[in-house]
Amino acid sequence: MLTLSSEQRRQLRAQAHSLNPVVAIAQAGLSAVALKEIDVCLKAHALIKIRVYNDDRVVREGYLQSICETLSAAPVQHIGKLLIIWRPRPETKARARKPVTRTRRRVRQSHP
Repeated sequence: MLTLSSEQRRQLRAQAHSLNPVVAIAQAGLSAVALKEIDVCLKAHALIKIRVYNDDRVVREGYLQSICETLSAAPVQHIGKLLIIWRPRPETKARARKPVTRTRRRVRQSHP
């Protein structure tokens, strides 16, 4: 599990304020399918919100710890039924960009 400084957590909380939850954990609990979906979302967005439909705060805390340990992520915030999680994006190899070649358009000229 990653750890964040209080300054990093503060900045991430500010960034996450406008985000909508991308994953919901319902009655089935934290299943393998839910973990896989969270992993996919973390790869795409790095910072995500998760909504947990469970009234027990202890269970939600357990979900947060389990997700962060399993996916090597950092817990940013647990507020109400929302969990905010961050994981740095994996480094991807930069693809060699093909140089853009532009062809000149011929403009028709009218002859008087």
